[in-house]
Amino acid sequence: MITTWSTPVTGRQERLELMDAHAEAVYDELTRGRALHLRLPDLLHAAADAFPGLVPTADQLAEERTRAQADKQGLEIDQGIFLRGVLRAPLAGPHLVGTMLRPTERALALLPRFARTGRIQMESVLLERRDAAAHLTMCRDDCLNAEDEQQVEDMETAVDLALLDPAVQVGVVRGGTMSHPRYRGRRVFSAGINLKRLHAGQITLVGFLLRRELGYIHKMVRGDKPWIGVVDTFAIGGGCQLLLVLDHVIAGAGAYLSLPAAQEGIIPGAANFRLTRLAGPRLARQAILQGRRIQATDPEARLLVDEVADGAELDDLLARSVERLRGDSVAANRRLLNLVEEPVDQLRAYLAEFAYQQALRMHSNDVIGKVAAFSDRRS
Repeated sequence: MITTWSTPVTGRQERLELMDAHAEAVYDELTRGRALHLRLPDLLHAAADAFPGLVPTADQLAEERTRAQADKQGLEIDQGIFLRGVLRAPLAGPHLVGTMLRPTERALALLPRFARTGRIQMESVLLERRDAAAHLTMCRDDCLNAEDEQQVEDMETAVDLALLDPAVQVGVVRGGTMSHPRYRGRRVFSAGINLKRLHAGQITLVGFLLRRELGYIHKMVRGDKPWIGVVDTFAIGGGCQLLLVLDHVIAGAGAYLSLPAAQEGIIPGAANFRLTRLAGPRLARQAILQGRRIQATDPEARLLVDEVADGAELDDLLARSVERLRGDSVAANRRLLNLVEEPVDQLRAYLAEFAYQQALRMHSNDVIGKVAAFSDRRS
């Protein structure tokens, strides 16, 4: 155990070397030998207090958050170094991953109301229980369900509630009806990361990028209930990433999927980890490195989409899919499928490097320039 920390760490190379050598000891000190379950923000705050200079303090992060992305000092890179070390560690890493799979306090507080009423309206997600299905409708109608930290918070709460409620057997994720002029009256799954928020410095490594991967998306994979996605128009970026963990995907005949990582300059979540397994290395490289847009009617789309239909037929396909996935053996079989297809240790190793590399990308000059250009165009 590390009991003293007399000299603050000042350099990034020093932080990398320290976490490579002492991640287990650092994590054990912060969690009292892994007796405490500290979620990402609490773990980082504890590390800032216990080990000066290892990660930024709460005050430093609060000041950093007032800056536009182009004006930030890159303090999140030090968080990425710390979390890379923790996630790579054989004991600390699994403990942190397990901690992030636990239900949030918000979900536990809302569970009695959801169990009683079958409905929770949040700022960006509407959760409704209909028969045995929990319908998560993403309803940021003004921005085409472009993801930000509020949506990550609401999605994790909704996924927790669906998993905790014994009356729910199947989860459904779908985009709501939009008020955005270009898609008014139509359902949209997701326009990906909210680039305007990123440009303004309101998309963070911990609160958005890592919480999203280690939170609701991983809970969908490891939970004991199957998930269905319905893409009426498009699933861009993070929306497409989400489809990669669902058990059944239905798409409109005119819908498309895309991962515009090359254009934005950032890493598309865990898509690099999952897409090759699902679609093969050639299509993965076309989508991630070259920005290929995959139409739902393309032959290759069948590797990512299970059923394609026009308009009104989507609801019928969804109803039939819910019935099929309510079977008693589904939960056990999907658990074993996910165990083989996505071993936890492999995902953990990927996310360890993702934490550091994505932090570097977020503060690189090319990303800052691209995000500014995209934000202006979308405005």
